[in-house]
Amino acid sequence: MRILFVHQNFPGQFKFLAPALSADPANNVMAMTMQKVQVDEWQGIKLWPYSAQRGTTKGVHSWVSDFETKTIRGEACYHAALQLKAQGFSPELIIAHPGWGESLFLKDVWPNAKLGIYCEFYYSPEGADVGFDPEFLPRSDGDVCRLRLKNLNNLLHFQVADAGISPTEWQASTFLEPFRSRITVVHDGIDTDAVRPNPGVSMRINGDLVLAKHDEVITFVNRNLEPYRGYHIFMRALPELLRRRANAHVMIVGGDKVSYGAKPDADRTWKEIFSSEVRPQISDADWARVHFLGIIPYQHFIPLLQLSSVHVYLTYPFVLSWSLLEAMSVGCAIVASDTQPLHEAIRHNETGKLVNFFDVANLTNEVCTLLDEPAERARLGVNARFFAQTHYDLKKVSLPRQLQWVNDLYNL
Repeated sequence: MRILFVHQNFPGQFKFLAPALSADPANNVMAMTMQKVQVDEWQGIKLWPYSAQRGTTKGVHSWVSDFETKTIRGEACYHAALQLKAQGFSPELIIAHPGWGESLFLKDVWPNAKLGIYCEFYYSPEGADVGFDPEFLPRSDGDVCRLRLKNLNNLLHFQVADAGISPTEWQASTFLEPFRSRITVVHDGIDTDAVRPNPGVSMRINGDLVLAKHDEVITFVNRNLEPYRGYHIFMRALPELLRRRANAHVMIVGGDKVSYGAKPDADRTWKEIFSSEVRPQISDADWARVHFLGIIPYQHFIPLLQLSSVHVYLTYPFVLSWSLLEAMSVGCAIVASDTQPLHEAIRHNETGKLVNFFDVANLTNEVCTLLDEPAERARLGVNARFFAQTHYDLKKVSLPRQLQWVNDLYNL
């Protein structure tokens, strides 16, 4: 097969699928990306970088600014595809993440190619992330209108895509019929052989602190520290957590930017806003046990999870994070928010503990209770790892199903 992957930050969600297809010598696999790559090839996949030739229009209507950005990216990808076609490459399959608009016009270049899209999320004014948190309600009545227009990208892809793939049942359920029926649910996969418990793990933190498995470590991980992933709730639990756990170290992973939702009004980051909110309630000695690690390399991230005594994961009803499943795979004892994306992975009292997203006191109590009960932590961790192996294992579950999806797409 001649296969073209399209992802603005390739490989992204295709980091396992693309190399698996490229490993078959019968396949010719290429990838289009907006990254400024330094090499022409990655794991046998030829890279075709491109870039947008213009920015968004100054003063464009705020409701359509998102779609203009996606159109600009789609245009750039379209012209790059024409160049690729002129050099003789015509894919039989295009597998794309459509979230940034790149794949909007590719069927106009290769009308006979089958297009499969990664269906991450369909926006809705109710029942999901929007309006979930009363502290951060839409800022104006027009936000609902803007959100409706934000789905233009999804709707236009429904017209040209032949099939979709989604990592969870709940994320797939956000999409509309009739396209929902064309979505296959297969998670990207966790390499549970590599992401596994390590009782002998130890880490040096911030240069002088060395922690091992016998230490009391609470972990909290976001791509960026923001309300969508419950950063504000976790921070509000810290004063009591630190007071009750005099030996605990709190490891907070995440950047200062915004991945989801709105930026803060103030000229500060969400990290700064909620750190400042709770700091007066925490002594200097206790605050010294709170470690902001920023964005850490993956080779350090997995040992941190292996070190964790209790892992906290909170999220709005939104996209499920890989980090939660990786925490399960290493056998973490997990306290998570009782929100829809979690229900497929965390079964209360079986693979973790579920708490109301907004209930700071209960979150604190569950973490402290688990820290007092090593046998219960071990039981939950074993169950969580078994669940990850059974449902999300890369080699035995996810990758075979993804490859079957690709074959089914080819044979449509």
